[in-house]
Amino acid sequence: MNSIPLLDLAQQYQGLQQQLDQAVLRVMNSGRYIGGATVTTFEQEFADYLGTEHCVSCNSGTDALFLALRALDIGPGDTVVTTPFTFIATVEMISAVGATPVFVDIEAETFNLDLDQLARLLESPIQPKPKAILPVHLFGRPLDMTTLMALAEAHEIPVIEDCAQATGATWQGQQVGSFGMTGCFSFFPTKNLGAFGDGGAIATNNPQLAQRLRSLKEHGATRRYYHEEIGINSRLDALQAAILSVKLGYLDQWNQQRRQVARRYQQLLAPLPDLHLPQDVPGHVWNQYSLRLAPHQDRDRLRSRLQDQGVGTMVYYPTPLHSQPVYRHLGYVEGDFPVTEAVCSQVLSLPMFPELQAQQQEQVMYRLKEWIGE
Repeated sequence: MNSIPLLDLAQQYQGLQQQLDQAVLRVMNSGRYIGGATVTTFEQEFADYLGTEHCVSCNSGTDALFLALRALDIGPGDTVVTTPFTFIATVEMISAVGATPVFVDIEAETFNLDLDQLARLLESPIQPKPKAILPVHLFGRPLDMTTLMALAEAHEIPVIEDCAQATGATWQGQQVGSFGMTGCFSFFPTKNLGAFGDGGAIATNNPQLAQRLRSLKEHGATRRYYHEEIGINSRLDALQAAILSVKLGYLDQWNQQRRQVARRYQQLLAPLPDLHLPQDVPGHVWNQYSLRLAPHQDRDRLRSRLQDQGVGTMVYYPTPLHSQPVYRHLGYVEGDFPVTEAVCSQVLSLPMFPELQAQQQEQVMYRLKEWIGE
């Protein structure tokens, strides 16, 4: 059997090669590689797509989180509530600004923040009061932003949305990243809207916040050689902006194809026992198709067998963040977040990209069926 990769970026490029090559060559011929009209055009296009007033591009999704936290004056002595089941960048940037992460467990069905537990936390006499809530729309599934925003507004806590894996996802028809004070996006090549390198953006409807974000990403300068605060160098280069402008026009189409791939998986895998399949909900854009194995199954052995048979898989994330060595000082212990701990030992992501063919998915199903039948 031919190998089935977890992700195939080459197919996407080949389908748009002429448009992408022309866009890149225009930038190269312009002589303007940092900033300029190409970058500002993409920022406006992306803001229009999200339905936000402002988009501030930057070097990466990680920088987007850092800049958003800085722009809200979050720092030493502050706490930020977030999830222990995410890529470390989400929590790492809380630490990078000097604040302390406070974890809330996830829901077993959604892999997103458990909002009932969040409500209990916010209603407890927790001190200090959290300076922000940082939810993650994990694997492309939108969090219930209606409930989250009601909680945040009731407690007067700003929301910073981590949309790194969910570009194009919607909650009740509204784009994620447009609910909170800021929405932070990654354009890493594996994302639903991916550049040919690193890239990121922050969306906001607050003009003062947008202005400060632009200053912070340019060494804290409001004009050249005039620095009002310590910032960083975090710019989206023009080549990446040109690529993203082309690809943005296809994002909804690709996300629809991802939904079709996910639905085929649901049909193919539903008859198999001992697999807990992710829910297909409105607005989901399926950056990953991540299922849960039964507790008695040996996930690592299954991964090895699938790899030997040419099927690419991935485990996101094998060690919860509260158990990482770098966060031992927070004092969390095993059992504090039981759903996260169970999911980390059971989750497995199957091949997922818009161009994945039905026959490839059937092969994945057959290999899983062979395993379950043993």
